Amino acid sequence: MTITDSPRSFTGRPEFENLGDAIARASRRVPKRRLEPEVTIVVPAKNEAENLRLVLPELPPVHEVLVVDGHSHDDTLQAAHEALPGVRVIQQTRRGKGNALACGFQAASGDVIVMFDADGSADPAEIPRFVDALVGGADFAKGSRFTAGGGSHDITALRAAGNSGLNRLSNTLFSGGFTDLCYGYNAFWRDLVPGLALPPVFDPPGQAMAWGDGFEIETVINCRVAALGLWITEVPSVERKRIHGETNLRTFSDGGRVLRTLVAEWQRVGRQRRTRRFGELLPPEASSAVRGSLTADSGMRGSLTAVVRRGGGLGGRA
Repeated sequence: MTITDSPRSFTGRPEFENLGDAIARASRRVPKRRLEPEVTIVVPAKNEAENLRLVLPELPPVHEVLVVDGHSHDDTLQAAHEALPGVRVIQQTRRGKGNALACGFQAASGDVIVMFDADGSADPAEIPRFVDALVGGADFAKGSRFTAGGGSHDITALRAAGNSGLNRLSNTLFSGGFTDLCYGYNAFWRDLVPGLALPPVFDPPGQAMAWGDGFEIETVINCRVAALGLWITEVPSVERKRIHGETNLRTFSDGGRVLRTLVAEWQRVGRQRRTRRFGELLPPEASSAVRGSLTADSGMRGSLTAVVRRGGGLGGRA
């Protein structure tokens, strides 16, 4: 990972960075796949001021840390700047974790993007493992609590059972080898962002949460990475307990959204297979770039199946 210089101390009144300007600046930095990648840590946060004061100082020095505020009612903005001088803070355009991550992905300027929760459940010491997996050849590094070396101090029995059922369904529909579908600790090369085809961040909000803007975002990303035939490495991860406050996750409603997401993404891939038009899953501006990344290293990547490996070995192939 590229290490940054020591940040200057924070003084003055913080302000949100303009999202449009941030996206424009990021677009001028072409991401590169290299042995020493610049890393952007994207941290979605809503009313997480207390946690950010503890979590942000633990992060390793990287190219940039980007906090995406979810229209918080506490002092998340102030806390972020005080906890980590030099942090970038933007505000999401709509509501929901999915929209926050999509805004962060668009504003990120590093070569690698790490998805990192603000509640203290993700262990910052594991970040180098994710980056090493990418540098070692993976397109997508998928955190897993249920592979050898992983674990959780936070998940309830009900959520674990639901995750297990959804995981089995996912692997059946996509002929995959995931062990932890719903875990949000992941990393990937930034050049894959256009291929994920997430909901446009500047679309106006509606009365109902837009599809892909909620906690189903991890499932959307996992399904689309698998459908693109990318190389996925599962990284063992131990989930810690949330430090302060209560989770914004709602077990039954968000579980229902994940279930509907699996069905919708399976139908999406089915339409693509029937038409035999690979570019149909991608926005026009993304097609050539992602096709190139799929075929540059191996003919295997041109298929609609993903290779999932665990701990460097072949975990499963559709």
